[in-house]
Amino acid sequence: MEKIIMGSDPWGFELKTSIKKYLEEKGYQIIDVGMHDAKNPVDYYMVSSLAAKKIQKGEADRGILFCGTGMGVAIAANKFKGIYAAVIESEFTAKMCKAVNDANILTMGAMIISEHRAKMAIDAWLNAKHTDGFDSDMGKFLKSALAEIKVIEEEEFKSLD
Repeated sequence: MEKIIMGSDPWGFELKTSIKKYLEEKGYQIIDVGMHDAKNPVDYYMVSSLAAKKIQKGEADRGILFCGTGMGVAIAANKFKGIYAAVIESEFTAKMCKAVNDANILTMGAMIISEHRAKMAIDAWLNAKHTDGFDSDMGKFLKSALAEIKVIEEEEFKSLD
């Protein structure tokens, strides 16, 4: 079973806690980088950094991050080479961020998405594969586009190596 890294700031803590339990019950191995309890808050950029680094090192396959809107954790996570974090608000956007963009981190806002919808969206993302649902020509384009993004990333992130 896949290893999934999870993290949240205070805004996303309750949603993260329920989703963590949901995924553990399904058999996923969860690595929780915080917050661990309501008395010890962690800033969104800290959990994003911890999660991104663990994915870079191969310690987790994918990640799910929570904050108020999902945007802060996505912006922070996307500062790391090889990280493709996508803000989602529905099952469709969750599936498409994997099928089209091969997102390896899903982010969501606890102020925006319900627990029920978050579970459905996460299931859609976990079950999707890059290029799912596209004909061979579009699949080739999506793979080519991702390769081009990685070339751009290689050039733009050089100073971080």
